Amino acid sequence: MLRNYIFATGLLLSGAASLAAAAEAGRVVFVTGHAELANRAAALDAAVQEGDELATGADGYVYIKTVDSGFLILRPNSKARIVAYQIDKANPANTRVKLELSQGVARAISGQGVKQARQNFRFNTPVAAIGVRGTDFIVFTDQKTSRVAVVSGGVVVSGFDGACRAEGSGPCEGSTSRELFAGQAGMLLQVERGQKAPQLLNNPSLSPDQNEKPRSDEPVGKVAAASLAPTQVNLDPQKSAQSLEAVKAVVTPKTDIDTNTAKPPVVVTPPVIVTPPVVPVEPLKPNPPEIFWGRWKEVAGVTEVDPRLKEHDVVSPTFVGAYAIARLKDTGLVMPKEGLASFKLTGGDAIIQKTGEADMAAAVENGRLNMDFAARRFTTGVTVVGGSDRIDVSGTGSISDKGELSNDFMTNTKIQGYIGGSRAEQAGYIFKNTSRAGMTVMGATSWSR
Repeated sequence: MLRNYIFATGLLLSGAASLAAAAEAGRVVFVTGHAELANRAAALDAAVQEGDELATGADGYVYIKTVDSGFLILRPNSKARIVAYQIDKANPANTRVKLELSQGVARAISGQGVKQARQNFRFNTPVAAIGVRGTDFIVFTDQKTSRVAVVSGGVVVSGFDGACRAEGSGPCEGSTSRELFAGQAGMLLQVERGQKAPQLLNNPSLSPDQNEKPRSDEPVGKVAAASLAPTQVNLDPQKSAQSLEAVKAVVTPKTDIDTNTAKPPVVVTPPVIVTPPVVPVEPLKPNPPEIFWGRWKEVAGVTEVDPRLKEHDVVSPTFVGAYAIARLKDTGLVMPKEGLASFKLTGGDAIIQKTGEADMAAAVENGRLNMDFAARRFTTGVTVVGGSDRIDVSGTGSISDKGELSNDFMTNTKIQGYIGGSRAEQAGYIFKNTSRAGMTVMGATSWSR
């Protein structure tokens, strides 16, 4: 009896230690519709821990920014789990990342930690294991079929068998694994339950994007020099021609899309064994800055705008305190109509003015900026640090249809700014605060999603 008690106690202590050691995998940076994190409503800026489950309803989208600056995006009607997310920058060999998608559509964009330790990354579905080559890929799965498309980089995919098991870690690489690289329009890999070697399909209608379409604000992947014909792709240059013959020439893929309409069989030409070409991949690039701010100064009664604002074709600058801000003319901004988004502080400048003292340069820290696009509202806060002074400046306000930020009426704080970027991924504002007697704090900030 005592031995059983000790054994049970050991299990409890082991479980407690495991929970205590759970690492933070990332943060929710966008959520709209019905979405759950660890059996509760997913909230903006909520921490995502190892072991957490994510689920979305018919209208739900959730974007997770991982601790190594990657992304996990869940589209509607999807379920996923963060099995492990341990990043060791000092020793990448200790990095371990494992994700699971049990149903629906997910997009995974590798962060820096994953790129440095690709051998320790695994993305499981109910029927297949996916490894990466430094990658941005999209997966659809149900309990019987998984399909993988590549946006940039490459993946290695294998069906589960004796050598490749769901409880394993890292990619499954062997005679039945297959590789797929970006630059092959319409190409995807499909695995069905019990199938060891994935099938190469050239059928854009089966793309995971057709199961659950992406929002317009998903990151945009760009691939350069995508001139390679699909029939020239070597799925795995280390495999023999005999193993590649397992790819069937005529495949009638299973799909739950438009099941009432009969579809002709898809003809796939067997790949030709060639020396694998190097396909240059252009990394994801943010849109160029569209919001500019700077100090102005008064000389002989004339206000002179910072030269940086004069170098661009901008709308008339807005002035608050000693700062001016403006946005480029004719931008491609499309304001989202729904969803919550958080922004991180990417730059700032401030000055502190005290009665009878010279102006003091100050820094801007601890920034937070959250937006509710459906309600057209924002909340923000920063800390201005100069000398021994630390002044918190916060505010709430409205977002116009043109992406202009203006805070609610407050007697001691003024905030004016803009949203920019084609996906509303940029923001900037200038502020002035007089909450402390004899002190005026003013500054400017830049933000990105």
